[in-house]
Amino acid sequence: MEFYRVQIEELAKKVCAELHLALYDIDEKLSNKGRIFTIYLTKIGGVTLDECAKFSRSLSEILDELDIIPDRYFLEVSSPGIERPLKLKSHYVSAINEKILVQWSSETKKSTMGTLVEVNQDYILVDDRGEKLEIPFKSITRAKTVFLNSPQERGDKK
Repeated sequence: MEFYRVQIEELAKKVCAELHLALYDIDEKLSNKGRIFTIYLTKIGGVTLDECAKFSRSLSEILDELDIIPDRYFLEVSSPGIERPLKLKSHYVSAINEKILVQWSSETKKSTMGTLVEVNQDYILVDDRGEKLEIPFKSITRAKTVFLNSPQERGDKK
């Protein structure tokens, strides 16, 4: 079974550059109906629905022209959302000073929610209500940004 993520990523980055967007992530899945590529875009201030549609049309035209995917496929384009998964170091860097939820394993499974303070080569630094936690990248099992809507959820006093 051949996967096309690498080729799609290369083409998507070119389209992003033309449209002043940034590629956040790509998922490639197989389903009964065909191959599904979900492409997540980002930019400062957020990505609009019109920008997602324009990107989708541009990439679709290129994929049709190059005909690199012989199977039936579907292209979905979206922003990663307000609570976005953190997979790559670049995702973590873009989330500095944001609230994040991190799960990791050392001897036991652990999790914390706090402000991402620092990202370096080997670990992230999370401030959990004044306690600084240094979490090695290799031990992180899952992480995402967290949107806190109300003052009580943020821990603010009225």
